[in-house]
Amino acid sequence: MTDKVYYNSACPVCKAGIEKQRAMMARCGVDDVEWVDVHTRPEMADETPSSLEQVRERLHVRDDCGQIRIGADAFIFLWLKTPRLRWLGRIAQLPVIQQIFQVCYNAFARLLYRWNRSLKHW
Repeated sequence: MTDKVYYNSACPVCKAGIEKQRAMMARCGVDDVEWVDVHTRPEMADETPSSLEQVRERLHVRDDCGQIRIGADAFIFLWLKTPRLRWLGRIAQLPVIQQIFQVCYNAFARLLYRWNRSLKHW
């Protein structure tokens, strides 16, 4: 089983971030990730324990063992998997930093989700 990243390309900010992450991982030779766009393939959200709207709001990653990581934890997982970003993943895992990152990510994700919904991106 490969890692799977569930993201929402209807959100321009999310799409840009995922495109940048994918490109960086590809340049580093990381090719064992399946990228699942729940905007074009909404039924794929059923592979997560979250609703489609929750997957649209926050990045989800299912690792090769089946563990789901959501939001800030999903980004940390991807950073640790990317050779040029491992340092960032390690810093983001520090207890106080991780708590602050989770709070900031959740607040930003909620605002971004509401903004996208108001613009009827989906």
